[in-house]
Amino acid sequence: MAEVEAGEVIYALTVIVAASLLFLVQPLIAKLILPWFGGSSAVWSAALMFFQACVFGGYVYAHVVARFSPKLQAGLHTALLVAGVLLMPIIPDPGWKPTGEEEPTLRIVLLLSATVGLPCLLLSATSPLLQVWYMRRTGSQLPYWLYSLSNLGSLVALLGFPLLLEPLFDTSTLAIAWSIAFGVFALLSVVTGWLSSRGEEITVQTISDAVPPPPSATQVALWLLFAACGSALLVAVSAHLTVNVAPIPLLWVVPLALYLLTFILTFGSRRFYERAKFFPWLATALGCMTYLYMKVDLNLHIRYAIPLYLVSLFVICMACHGELVHRRPHPRYLTRFYLFIALGGVLGGAFVALLAPLLFDSYWELPIVLIVTAVLAVVVQWKRMGNGIRLWIVRGTMVAGLLAMGAFLVLTEISFREGYLFVDRNFYGVLRVRDYDVGDQLERRVLFHGTISHGSQYRSEVYRDVVGSYYSSNSGIARAIYALQARGRLQLGVVGLGAGVMASYARPGDAITLYEIDPGVVRVAHEYFDFVSRAKERGAAVEIVLGDARLSLERQTPKEFDLLAVDAFSSDAIPVHLLTLEAIETYLRHLKPDGVLAIHISNRYLNLAPVCARAAEHFGRTAFLIDEPSNLLAHASTWVLIVPDTAVLQHVEFDGAQVEALSAPQSFRAWTDSYSNIWSVLKLRSR
Repeated sequence: MAEVEAGEVIYALTVIVAASLLFLVQPLIAKLILPWFGGSSAVWSAALMFFQACVFGGYVYAHVVARFSPKLQAGLHTALLVAGVLLMPIIPDPGWKPTGEEEPTLRIVLLLSATVGLPCLLLSATSPLLQVWYMRRTGSQLPYWLYSLSNLGSLVALLGFPLLLEPLFDTSTLAIAWSIAFGVFALLSVVTGWLSSRGEEITVQTISDAVPPPPSATQVALWLLFAACGSALLVAVSAHLTVNVAPIPLLWVVPLALYLLTFILTFGSRRFYERAKFFPWLATALGCMTYLYMKVDLNLHIRYAIPLYLVSLFVICMACHGELVHRRPHPRYLTRFYLFIALGGVLGGAFVALLAPLLFDSYWELPIVLIVTAVLAVVVQWKRMGNGIRLWIVRGTMVAGLLAMGAFLVLTEISFREGYLFVDRNFYGVLRVRDYDVGDQLERRVLFHGTISHGSQYRSEVYRDVVGSYYSSNSGIARAIYALQARGRLQLGVVGLGAGVMASYARPGDAITLYEIDPGVVRVAHEYFDFVSRAKERGAAVEIVLGDARLSLERQTPKEFDLLAVDAFSSDAIPVHLLTLEAIETYLRHLKPDGVLAIHISNRYLNLAPVCARAAEHFGRTAFLIDEPSNLLAHASTWVLIVPDTAVLQHVEFDGAQVEALSAPQSFRAWTDSYSNIWSVLKLRSR
């Protein structure tokens, strides 16, 4: 008895360590490679899909290996664990950095496979494999408590990363620590494996004398559908949140943590999910998610939108995973059950991360997932009902609600395209171009990336050369350019092409280099706007460099820019890797000694002024903030100018400007490639 109890401890410890490591490595490795792929939120979608594939691969491995003899299982698993340890540490090879021509998603998957593929597969296999070993060793019933324990370890690790580990340690330190911890896990697994290999010498009780037939095709299909819906919703909601705020671990892990929590609750006890009581909550969550999707262009503030999205995600995933528990099979088919759950997760994640960007030119995947989930819910409830007038009234209400939700989602998606000259989607997001006729020759064409304008141009010849959007003649960037142009010809650099508005400031003889990671933006700037072509006609030298700006600048010899502007936001999301000390150092290398670094920080949710101030201080420069209110021809804008001295700010162009010298709180820590803290810059009180 004491031996079994001791065995339970080592099984539990191994499962917890494996789950913690598996879900720590996800935000860690994604953050490590994020700067290489433009800081796009799609990096997390691709990473989520990869790790779901690892879970599936681990379950396949457990399903197959469980058929081997105990000693063969232990020997094979030990050999693979040793191979995994030899791959440490999990620091990506810089050779995987993209050059700008590759398909990003495929490169991310290959990079992750080479760096953490085998370790993650072994970590994923631990829970189902140890459950089989535990049953063999003890002759007990199916140990679902180990599955819940695994998810609990995953949840603690996920929340611990953004709340504790990320603020305290840099990513390089965390990567080394993770690698050491994997060695500890490998040792625990070897001990557990060889302990379990003695199962043949222990009397194994028969779990059931009467083994039922294998699960039907319908049962398996429902396993796949419920698992896929939960997974697809997770990836879709995570992508939406990170596109509109920032692709950071904080907004990656919270949806994933809630997703895992639903597994813990539903697999831990049936009392957390009772169909009849939970169905109204599910209907409310589906309705709430539909409302949020319908209002996406209204840019509901994150203090409302994020909680609503997260609560709705939690409720819907509770229903999906609760239905899985209600359909779990006889213990004989344990590994098959987990296998199809994992396969459903992979299919759901792949649908959102891989297929949707190829099949759709906007975000159709979220409406599709919501509709499929609602159909499944109606089918499940329908089959539970008997006959009678009241029940048919309830059925009619469910069908009417389903049809209404579907109609609203489809009409919203259609209106998302209505009136637009161009709609396209790729790895970096959705681009839309639209003309607005506001009268008095003020018709303008606007480029949207996500839900935010990324440049506009007036269509009439009267205002054709009037610069609007965030770059008007009174903006901080325009004042700096005018002041520098008084000295003579300029060398200008711009990180982020957008509609090409910045090219309008290039005079005859000036040279401007525009860096853009998204080939779709380059196409739009040439086909739907003429800022670039008009600059060339004026005699300015214009060069567009395709690829991540930071990587491009790292490869180039110093450009000797008079001014370098950083304006590479996607929707309201910030590419954190373009604001770190390493990035600022790269920018300064390309500036003349008296050159100006201009950073566009207009944002509804984040106050990036302390980030810029601390970076300027680190390099012995001064940061000045220039706010410009909105007017008929331009948006309100906030620019930060980082300068070696105040000479340029003494120019007449800055007369009347709202200029504020910036300083960061003493406690504010500079952002680096290894460290950033989004909590410290959140603006939850402002609109």
